[in-house]
Amino acid sequence: MTSDFSKFAAGYAERLAAACRNIPVDGVGKLADALLRCWSTRKQVFLFGNGGSAGNAIHIANDWIYGISMTFGSGLKVTALPANSAVLTCLANDEGYASIFVNQLAVLAEPGDIAIALSGSGNSANIVAALEHCNRTGIETYAILGYSGGKAKTLANHPIHVAIDDMQISEDLQLIIGHMLMQWLYQRRDTVAKKS
Repeated sequence: MTSDFSKFAAGYAERLAAACRNIPVDGVGKLADALLRCWSTRKQVFLFGNGGSAGNAIHIANDWIYGISMTFGSGLKVTALPANSAVLTCLANDEGYASIFVNQLAVLAEPGDIAIALSGSGNSANIVAALEHCNRTGIETYAILGYSGGKAKTLANHPIHVAIDDMQISEDLQLIIGHMLMQWLYQRRDTVAKKS
């Protein structure tokens, strides 16, 4: 390994550690409680984002469907809205890219469900449209955001914002928060199983 890369890697790790120290734990705790409530009442959770955040939405959905319980049929009811390429390309082609999430939510989501936006900037038109729809229809909204938080910071009922001007670290934080929530929920799996 070159000393140049070693120095760079150490700097990246330090920037990530500093960003982790700025995670608003109270906000993540609110989401933890909301997810536990959803799990206990069999409500649905919807995750969505673009690019790397889309990949993170799919990853986190996997963790919350299966990883939190590892017991047949007992995970959270989670849908990652970026996961179905046929639906995404159809909606983008027919309705426009800004509609790819809101049109799915209009069919799938019901009052009492939770929608979680993952976004660096918080300004993507499809993120904004989805949050606006959820706010009109009684779906509780969260957003895990970087940079200034953008429009999503104002629109989400519960923004979880770390002001970091780095897209990769912003996306790292999405997964860190997702994994934090996964492990916390996993510790409570027996309580939920008894209620079901």
